[in-house]
Amino acid sequence: MATKEAYREKIEAQLDLLNARIDLLKAKAQSAKADARIDYERELDDIKQKRETLESRLDSLEESGQEAWAELQEGIDQAVDDLREAVTNASERFK
Repeated sequence: MATKEAYREKIEAQLDLLNARIDLLKAKAQSAKADARIDYERELDDIKQKRETLESRLDSLEESGQEAWAELQEGIDQAVDDLREAVTNASERFK
């Protein structure tokens, strides 16, 4: 069980870092001009959806048994990668 919990803690730490980057994007969006704000909002909606997917998969991890959690790991890792990529792309786009 320690492995499952350690994995969850690792993913939650990554999510915390990504949430901090998302907060920076939100702050930039609020100070952007109208045209840019629309683009920010579109990107932030995509990021929000990816974050919700990741959080849902983390909830599934909590409910899974010892054997099943290993199967969930691939989907969670992909969700982290998707969210990280979306945040990185948005950050680079709106420098």
